Amino acid sequence: RSVQMRLYTMHKREFVVVFLVFFACLCLCLFVGLAGPPITSTVVRTASELTPPGENTGPFVLKTPPLTAYSQQLWVIAQISMKEEDEDETFRKSFHVRIKIQGITTKGQVVDVSGTTEPHIRTRELVCSGKVCEGFTVLHLGFLDYSRYLLTVTFYGLETIDEKYHIEDVTFYYKSYNASFTQLEIWFRFIFLLATFAVTCWFAHTLRRFVFRDWSIEQKWMSVLLPCLLLHNDPVFPMSLLVNSWVPGMLDAMFQATFLCALLLFWLCVYHGIRQNERHLATFYLPKLFVVGMLWTSAFVLASWQRYNELRDPTYNYKVDTQAFAGLKIFFFTMGSIYLVYLLYLVVQAYTELRSMPYFDVRLKFMTSLMLIVLTLSVVITVMRFGISVLEDNFVADLSTSYGSSAEFMSFYGLLNFYLYTMAYVYTPPPNAFLEPHIKDNPTLSMMNDSDEEVIYGYGFECISLMQ
Repeated sequence: RSVQMRLYTMHKREFVVVFLVFFACLCLCLFVGLAGPPITSTVVRTASELTPPGENTGPFVLKTPPLTAYSQQLWVIAQISMKEEDEDETFRKSFHVRIKIQGITTKGQVVDVSGTTEPHIRTRELVCSGKVCEGFTVLHLGFLDYSRYLLTVTFYGLETIDEKYHIEDVTFYYKSYNASFTQLEIWFRFIFLLATFAVTCWFAHTLRRFVFRDWSIEQKWMSVLLPCLLLHNDPVFPMSLLVNSWVPGMLDAMFQATFLCALLLFWLCVYHGIRQNERHLATFYLPKLFVVGMLWTSAFVLASWQRYNELRDPTYNYKVDTQAFAGLKIFFFTMGSIYLVYLLYLVVQAYTELRSMPYFDVRLKFMTSLMLIVLTLSVVITVMRFGISVLEDNFVADLSTSYGSSAEFMSFYGLLNFYLYTMAYVYTPPPNAFLEPHIKDNPTLSMMNDSDEEVIYGYGFECISLMQ
């Protein structure tokens, strides 16, 4: 037997109201994001403004625009354009970039960053098709110690390219987070954090008089997902603006990966566990923990490894500086494909066995419809704007990525938060739960001949009241 859920007593119009409120909250977040500032800001400088004509490979002495703690990070991206245009010819050329990084103090003094006097030398790949070549990342500062930086950049190995195609100009892009967006992000993370804390306390309060073993599998999982959502909203996020360390970024990546993987594990366990009451660790949980654990490990390593290397060496770039990073991404997508096949199998099995059983079909339909909405919207956000994820910084560093507003951040975070708030409301016991009997939660019992009223209110079988 399990504790009754509000889901059992809701009529069709109440389900419609729940979904309307869910979409209304999402639309509100979307409108706030559309009215908000862009996520990133970009300042453009050309080499022709810095050096005399003819010095197309440097050294370029670059002074960054003024930065604040709200700028969070800085990317410097270079893009080379040619005088000789040949649209039919595409070529790749590896070359070296020599970078010296210095900070400018508030008193105007120039000091070496992190006490490093030796310049950084890294290999980059130039990809050209037509007049304008693809942009490449010169450096990425994961934390800003100074309000301005002085960069000395020199290209080695492009002399043959310059002789054949004649480099016309080099454009430098300074990309950072918009200070106004950072303030909006801090406030809404805090608002979601408070709202999640309130929902968590309310959910626990509604179930306080019921024995934990009598909770349904959805209620047990909500007691896990809501605390994970608290961590996903990242209570330590402001520390990343104050501390020059890879630890806050690693914690943020760990919190996000933990919540998302807990959500993936929740779907597997519920679709499988709703069909059986015996859930042994070895046969029920271990296969699911293995698949989701591999996803968690690869996602966490992808995010924290890159963040750590970029803080240690600002010129580090995962695309060309390591092959292991690409291998880890392939492993992540492979495990993701295995997860999708496994989840689809469990969904089909659950619907095959339980779709004609009242009370179970309501649970399946609600959970599946809400899950499909969340997955669809998440894919749309990711495909359209690359989304907000543990690898967001990689997309920010691409010139093709442009954020016109804060809508991507607001819609993604609002989607995950309101998804759990909706489930928390539906899975809580109704106000009269103490007067109503427990509900049978064993799909092995035949319920084919029970009416919806008998299932919901307990007529037709023996019931034990919690108040007795």
